[in-house]
Amino acid sequence: MTVKGLTLIGETINASIPSTEALFEEGDMDGIRERAAMQDTLGADYIDVNVGRRPPEFMAEVIVQVQCATTKPLSVDTPDPATSEAGLRAYDPYKAAGQKPILNSVSPLRLEMLDLHKLKPFRPMLMISERSDAGDSRPNETAAETHETAVEMLEQVRRRAPSIGNGDCIFDPGIASIGGDLDGSTNRLLEALRLIQQDTTLAGVHVSVGLSNFTTMLPSKCADGSPVKSRLESAFLTEAMPLGLDTVIGSVKRKYELLPEDDRAMVCLRDVLALQGPERLRRLMEFYS
Repeated sequence: MTVKGLTLIGETINASIPSTEALFEEGDMDGIRERAAMQDTLGADYIDVNVGRRPPEFMAEVIVQVQCATTKPLSVDTPDPATSEAGLRAYDPYKAAGQKPILNSVSPLRLEMLDLHKLKPFRPMLMISERSDAGDSRPNETAAETHETAVEMLEQVRRRAPSIGNGDCIFDPGIASIGGDLDGSTNRLLEALRLIQQDTTLAGVHVSVGLSNFTTMLPSKCADGSPVKSRLESAFLTEAMPLGLDTVIGSVKRKYELLPEDDRAMVCLRDVLALQGPERLRRLMEFYS
């Protein structure tokens, strides 16, 4: 379930999910098509396809099979340029009402993936959680570094694929689990969103996170049986969407919504953001205990 103004990329066809990995291992394309159709029916705007470290040919086969089950556009999700190329070649825009696919995992160290735009138009998902430092990957540790990488990545898009406009670019600043956030990662993320939103050179760009990552390490239910993950993820959306977050990779089975100011999950999240170190986790545990 999504909220107005939020684009949902369905996350289920991903090798990191054990049941999907089992389908890949068994070559069960009926099962893969069923997962694509299910996400389509339940409201996904895009269907993500991540086959893990399998050969490029396998990505191509899965793309073809998924497009037999849905008319939603796909997200070709892999850090491997060869697998990206195979997925793009297999993708048929006419089966998605002419919509372009998303090409996920374009990072500062994988800029050659932008050159695939000559093969087939796509919307790049630009990773801005890391930067290139003399050819090595370095994590961005501040909001300012994240914003600086966004500016640099957009410059690379203009240089290597000038036909891609701001409106087709999706930045992914990364998101850490609130369950292990002792050092203020969530605060830095929200501040990075603010800096991106305020930068006129980045006007029109989109911002996405893997929303399910926000609640890894947490129980599914509170002690009273009420949900933990969907409520805290919704609280994050309520904070982040006014700052420009408009896309998530997430679950079509979660109940995402914008929460009122006095909702328990909103109060908890804002308390956590105002605290430091272990006190953040103690406050979080109060929410679900």
